Amino acid sequence: MSALAEGIHGSVASIGYGLAAIGPGIGVGLIFGNGVQAMARQPEAAGLIRTNMFIGFALTEALALIGIVMPFVYGQ
Repeated sequence: MSALAEGIHGSVASIGYGLAAIGPGIGVGLIFGNGVQAMARQPEAAGLIRTNMFIGFALTEALALIGIVMPFVYGQ
C-alpha cells in the first residue's frame, strides 16, 4: 500500500470520529440547556433535575468515548 493510501486511511478515520462527535455534542448541549431551563421553572426540584442531568451527560459522553475507541478497534 502506498504512503498516499495510508495517509488517506488515517484521514478518513479522523473525519469519521469528527462526524461521530457531532451527536454527543448536540446531546450534551440539549441536556444542559433544558436542565437549566427546568431548574429556572421549578427551583424546588433543582436537586432531582441536576442528578438526572448528570446521568444523561454520562450516558451521552459514553457515546463519544465509544466513537474514539472504534477506529482503534476496527483499524488495521
